Amino acid sequence: MANISWTAVALLFVSNLVMLYAWYGHLRTMAGAPVWAVVLVSWAIALVEYCFMIPANRIGSKTMTLEQLKIVQEAVALLAFVPFSVLVMRQPIGWNYAAAAVCIFAAVFFIFWK
Repeated sequence: MANISWTAVALLFVSNLVMLYAWYGHLRTMAGAPVWAVVLVSWAIALVEYCFMIPANRIGSKTMTLEQLKIVQEAVALLAFVPFSVLVMRQPIGWNYAAAAVCIFAAVFFIFWK
């Protein structure tokens, strides 16, 4: 896995944390707000997310193939989602989440296997 860009991974992680709030955070913090207001707030948050995601993809594409970059993004999304789900959304996790994580990280292993 020598060709992973850790800068890209870090930017993808921040990007995912920001986007998770745009996608799901409003379910807790804006539950009573009208949908149009939630959409506008989520779009504003997504603009911030793009400020991390676009550089992450540009940096990552210099050392990884598009397929590798996408699988890394999925693994990073999982790493960001679990703490967000537990800490912010107060959702429990079960054994099936761990099983799914094993599958996604196996995909990372295989996509980088020469």
